[in-house]
Amino acid sequence: MDIDKSVIGLTSEKYVVEVEKGHIKRFAEAIGDFNPLYHDEGFANDSIYGGIIAPPTFPVALTSEGGELPLDLDMKRMLHGEQEFIYERVIHAGDKLHCQMTVTDLYEKEGKSGTMQFLVLDTEMKDKNNKLVVTSRMNIIYRPAIS
Repeated sequence: MDIDKSVIGLTSEKYVVEVEKGHIKRFAEAIGDFNPLYHDEGFANDSIYGGIIAPPTFPVALTSEGGELPLDLDMKRMLHGEQEFIYERVIHAGDKLHCQMTVTDLYEKEGKSGTMQFLVLDTEMKDKNNKLVVTSRMNIIYRPAIS
């Protein structure tokens, strides 16, 4: 089954994620980034941020916390193409982020094995005041079905 443009605008259910210091520290360690802003409270408190912050790629760990899209896609045909983070401000330990994923685009390109579809998914993460903190943009490549 190919995807048609009617999926553009489709949204997931909203979900809330509390950003914990330990989660930030473990994520930073996993990616090999030992910046003290991500784990040293004394250092981070004395910084311009006033506390522990998350690494720039941290939102990728939050998009799997909930908010599944009601799409019936063949996982064998899916590839993760791109990931982009569009920040309004940094993520702080203690933030409670209200998240929702939306299909924002669908386009096609010809590949060696046929037409590939590109599904663009934006997850907006907002703070308790409904102000946008970051948009996590993911591009999924949907490969042609093998006949």
